[in-house]
Order: sequence, then structure tokens, then C-alpha cells
Amino acid sequence: MAIAKPSPEVRAHTQDVYEEGLIWVTGAPELVTAVRSAKQYLTYVSAGPFQYAVAEALALPDAYFHGIRDDLRAKRDLLADGLTDAGFHVFRPSGTYFITTDIRPLGESDGFAFCRSLPERCGVVAVPNAVFYDHQDQGSPFVRFAFCKREEVLTDAVARLKTLAQG
Repeated sequence: MAIAKPSPEVRAHTQDVYEEGLIWVTGAPELVTAVRSAKQYLTYVSAGPFQYAVAEALALPDAYFHGIRDDLRAKRDLLADGLTDAGFHVFRPSGTYFITTDIRPLGESDGFAFCRSLPERCGVVAVPNAVFYDHQDQGSPFVRFAFCKREEVLTDAVARLKTLAQG
């Protein structure tokens, strides 16, 4: 689904092609940047129908949310401790289900190369943080791991990651 039909002002400066799920915009760099920013924002905003689900969730008892918090905290600690044992420098998070790590203690500095090699090296995946940086070189030595997984998956991942410290 296209994000929106361009206004006549935008249309005058762009060429657009619509297909299911696609918008193609060409034009002045500042216009393309504005469209890209709007699209990025809309991608991560809850759609209208989900607003009702959020309202229902907010009516749940506090114990429900405390259970989620406690479960995620235990999973965070399991993965953070395992990453530390595997040789990573760990930045323990307080409000997300991603753990950012510094790979330099492992003798690595290129997060992209590290993340591409990780599945073959130990069967675990990570995301290079540099993709979130305006200046990718500043985020190059940082990678992140998600801990919103089943406990047995995290336990297995920790065991696999420890082989990095041994090799």
C-alpha cells in the first residue's frame, strides 16, 4: 500500500509510480528526504485498528506487566552475562530488548563483517549498530543482540557465543 498520493505541489517536482506497497519518488534532495522521513515515521507508528488493542492492554492488571518485566529482565541478564563471559563489552540496557555490545575486546572492529560471519562461526545472529548511525564509522565496533526470545534459545546462543572466546 502506498503511503499517500503526493499533493499537486509534490507531484510537480516528482515522478511517482504506484504499485501495491511501493512509492517511487524522485526530486530535489530536500523533498526526497522529507518523503523518506515521513515514510520511516509511518512505518513504526501503530495503525488505527491497533489503537483498540492498546486500549485493552492498558486495562490489564499491573501483575501482567510486572510478569513481562520480570521475564524480560531475567532474559536480559542471561544474555548479558553470557555475552560478557564470551568476551564482549556489554552495555546492559534498562528499557529495550536489545543488548548493545562492543566487539573490540574480541579483536574485532567491523560490525558489518562480524555480523556477516557470526552465523557461520557459531550459529547466532546480531545486527551491526552502524546501520543506525549517520556516521557509520562511529558505530562500527558495536553490534546488538535481541533477548526477546525463549529462554532455551538464549541459553543455546550463550553456549555458542562462548566458542568465540575460545577460538
